[in-house]
Amino acid sequence: MNPPPTPPTEDPLRPHTYDGIREFDKRLPNWWLFTLYGAILFWIGYWSYFESWHEGRNGPQQLAVALQRIETQKLSAVAATHLDDATLWRMSRNPQFVEAGRATFNSICASCHLSSLRGKSENPTAVGVDLTDQVWIHGGRPTEIIQTVTNGVPAKGMPTWGPVFGPKR
Repeated sequence: MNPPPTPPTEDPLRPHTYDGIREFDKRLPNWWLFTLYGAILFWIGYWSYFESWHEGRNGPQQLAVALQRIETQKLSAVAATHLDDATLWRMSRNPQFVEAGRATFNSICASCHLSSLRGKSENPTAVGVDLTDQVWIHGGRPTEIIQTVTNGVPAKGMPTWGPVFGPKR
């Protein structure tokens, strides 16, 4: 024969009372504890990544990157329709345009003007002229430089790069 079932015992109550409410002394559920410990581990990792190791971008850095991207898009739209000296000077201060220009120069122009931009003044066997001096034979304004690169100077050995580069480069 089976023993009679024991009556369920009530969980013990905590000794304090608040507004007439008594609280059971029970253990927290596992899902709640896992959530708590997971949040603590996430906080430790987050704090370490951003505050201790300074790996991630903070708010002002993210804002600066977003504003830089917006400025690049605006300059690209303006440059596609109207290219003047003021726009070109603003583009020369934008890191994305500068990096794209550097890559183009290093891949195409550096063979004649050298990667130091010194051309014949550094190496007499170089074909291109010095781009770092104050003397600009065909004009030093940004629009004049674009015209020189686009149309070239065939009499002095500079090919026309306009068809190769296209309007965006």
